[in-house]
Amino acid sequence: MLKYKSTNITIAFLALILMVLKVANIISIWWIFGLLVLWIVLTSIGSFYLKWNYFLKAKHCNYSVNKNIIALTFDDGPHPIFTPKVLKLLKQYNAKATFFCIGKNAEKHPEIIRKLISEGHSIGNHSYSHAKNYGFLSTRKIITDLSKAQDVLKEITNREIILFRPPFGVTNPNIGKAVIQLNLQTFGWSIRAFDTVAKNPNKVFLKINSRLKKGDVVLLHDTSHLSIIVLEQLLRTFKQNRIKSVTLNQLFNI
Repeated sequence: MLKYKSTNITIAFLALILMVLKVANIISIWWIFGLLVLWIVLTSIGSFYLKWNYFLKAKHCNYSVNKNIIALTFDDGPHPIFTPKVLKLLKQYNAKATFFCIGKNAEKHPEIIRKLISEGHSIGNHSYSHAKNYGFLSTRKIITDLSKAQDVLKEITNREIILFRPPFGVTNPNIGKAVIQLNLQTFGWSIRAFDTVAKNPNKVFLKINSRLKKGDVVLLHDTSHLSIIVLEQLLRTFKQNRIKSVTLNQLFNI
C-alpha cells in the first residue's frame, strides 16, 4: 500500500533522474510535468480515501473474527432528537455501537453522552469543531481542536478517549502528526452508508445489506430521520440472521 513518506521519496528520486535526462536533452519537460501531476493525484486520493492509510494508520474492518459480529458506528452527534432514537433502537435489539462525537455537540448535550456510556456503547473523538476547512488547518490548530474535544469528553465521562475518526474522513500530514502526538487510534469504515445525502432509506439499507459480512465496520450518522429508518431495517435483519452489533473496542479487542 502506498504511503506518503515513501511516495515522496520515490517521486523525488524519479524527479532527479528526469531532470538529469532533461539537461542531457534526452527527454522533454513534459515528463517532469507528468510526474508532478502523478504526485498531486496520489496525494489527493490519499487525502480523501482513508482506506489507503496514506497519511496515518487506521483500522477499517476485522475480517479475522470468528464470531458473526459487525460494528455499527455513528458520526456527528450527539443530536438532541435523533441520538436518543438511535439509542432506543439499539436497546430494543440488544445491540452496541460506537459514537464518534463532535466536541461542541457533546458540550451542549452531556446527558446524552452519559446515557451512551451507561448503556454500554463506546465513544470516540470526531474533533471539537468539525470545521469545513478542517483539512487545511495547521498541525497546531488540529492538536488544539482535538485536545479540546478530548477534554470535553473526559469531563463528561471521566474516561480517556482514544478512538478517533477524522471529520469528513479526510487526512493529511498535519492530521497524521496530531494523531500521533495525542496517541489516538484512528478508525475508518468498510461500508459507508452515505445516509447524509441519500433520499431513499430503502436503497441505503439494500446497499449496506448486500455487502455486509462479519467483521465489517458500518458508517452511519445519528443526525437524521433517514438514518433512523435505515438503522431499524438493519437491526431487524441482524436479528433474523443472528448478526451481533458490537463496539469497535469489542471488534478489535481494544
